[in-house]
Amino acid sequence: MKLKLPQRIGLFRLSLLAIIVGLVAGFGAVAFRALIGLIHNIGFLGHFAAAYGANQFTPASPWGPFIILVPIIGGLIVTFLITNFAPEARGHGVPEVMDAIYYKEGIIRPVVVVIKSVASALSIGTGAAVGREGPIIQIGSAMGSTLGQIIRMAPWQRITLVAAGAGAGIAATFNTPIGGVLFAIELMMPELSARTFLPVALATGTATFIGRIFFGIYPSFTIPARLLLSQHPASLPSLLLYALLGALIGLAAAAFVRGLTYAEDVFELIENPYLRNVVGMTLVGVLIYVLLITAGHYYVEGVGYSTIQAILTGDMTVPLLLAILFVAKLAATSTSLGAGASGGIFSPSLFMGATLGGAFGVIAHAAYPIEDLSVTTCAIVGMAAMVGGGTGAAMTAVTMIFEMTRDYDLVMPSIVAVALAIGVRRVLSPENIYTIKLVGRGHFVPKALHANMFLVRRAGEVMERDVTVVPADADFDAFLRETGGERGFKHVVVTRGNHIAGVVRVNTALRRGTEAAYTGVRFSDIAQRNFTLARDTDIMFDVVQRMARRNAAMTVVTTADGRWRPSQIVGIISKEHIADSVSESIKPFGE
Repeated sequence: MKLKLPQRIGLFRLSLLAIIVGLVAGFGAVAFRALIGLIHNIGFLGHFAAAYGANQFTPASPWGPFIILVPIIGGLIVTFLITNFAPEARGHGVPEVMDAIYYKEGIIRPVVVVIKSVASALSIGTGAAVGREGPIIQIGSAMGSTLGQIIRMAPWQRITLVAAGAGAGIAATFNTPIGGVLFAIELMMPELSARTFLPVALATGTATFIGRIFFGIYPSFTIPARLLLSQHPASLPSLLLYALLGALIGLAAAAFVRGLTYAEDVFELIENPYLRNVVGMTLVGVLIYVLLITAGHYYVEGVGYSTIQAILTGDMTVPLLLAILFVAKLAATSTSLGAGASGGIFSPSLFMGATLGGAFGVIAHAAYPIEDLSVTTCAIVGMAAMVGGGTGAAMTAVTMIFEMTRDYDLVMPSIVAVALAIGVRRVLSPENIYTIKLVGRGHFVPKALHANMFLVRRAGEVMERDVTVVPADADFDAFLRETGGERGFKHVVVTRGNHIAGVVRVNTALRRGTEAAYTGVRFSDIAQRNFTLARDTDIMFDVVQRMARRNAAMTVVTTADGRWRPSQIVGIISKEHIADSVSESIKPFGE
């Protein structure tokens, strides 16, 4: 799509567009879940119906052992769609959205909306061990980007709509409006301000409202009140055990990050995408069938919410089975995505956190029985820790778990566990599960948001005061002779009468070896016109914007009380001064 010339639109119009993005994400989540249900019912049960309870175990398929073929067939169709129409729809989607934000000015091809929807529904519905949140995030983001390309707007506004679509998608999927906003803030938004936060909040709230109309106001998982921590608030011994759980989950998160990356690298060795998919999805199909005949359910197929629900209600308390399911889900998700499936990693992270946390809870409660630590609470805290450890989104993980359970007393144990999980994972894997894929292609994204203290400084604090003012007809050779004893660069402002005519950055070392030469060059001949003007009281944010807009090499700074006259010049700001000041401003955040 050919972009028109950018044009900044007002906050009111941007907010209205964000609401439209939220509506699309909300209805998109509804349609997407229905499509998953339809494909799942056809593929596993042979029923043509869209109703699908993801929190309930799928009955044994009438196909028997031929269920192994279902993931393969679905994967082949997915491979065809992705290979021929939208390669960026492959995988878990979020890295592609981040790449568009930081490296493509928020531009995502509109075709991604359609291909990602169908491909992900096919992957999830036919048994690939992936989540449904990644696709709806990419779908919402692509819709925001499409609006931003159709309507003329500045790149930062298009990026804001992309982030709004991502937050709206995750909010509609999990019924977590606050978590959706925080997800956009922590992982998607290069800038956090009123002008970016408001559209994201509106989109997320709108999507949540639509989702609640169709899915209800209830949390994603139903947990009996007697099993929640609100009945027995966390004590110090239990907090220490939750901290230990967080550290163990950190190891698991690092294994997930490394395992997924390894699987993707191994499967890339198979050049033919169809053969690659057949190999990977055959392994997944065999795994889910083996689990059915040995443990009674498919367990790791699709989003896996049925297993999570069973753990949270206390129906699965065998540590060995939970540990096996953790390993099985890690292997199945890594294999599915490595083989080319389209889906998210958020739901698999919840699954792995619940199984590992549940196993820890059984063992810990048997060794040290206390009321405020149970299988259910450890599973919930494990979910938060696994999501936070794998993605690096600490606030999102804690907030979403709170919104999913509505138990405020779980917040403190979750914070402790998430902090330990992220710390341990970062020691073992500096990159999270989203950024590691981008780093592999040489695209780095920030892992933290810093307030740029340099941009709020005044021009008078940043400028170079050693500036020379010369008339336009001044002799350049004479200037070099006069400054020959000095080293480095001199910043010169060239004037004509009572006006500023240009700027020159002179290397005084030019004099060496040319003392006897005469060029006849005057400053009017070499003065650069690509400069801007600023008062010494102007904020650097405005100065930098002005320089970028006019492609200026330097800014001439004058006193605040007066007109732009040579007699009031007090300094100059070059791009080198800006770089030095930025370097100084980030020192407080250094290691």
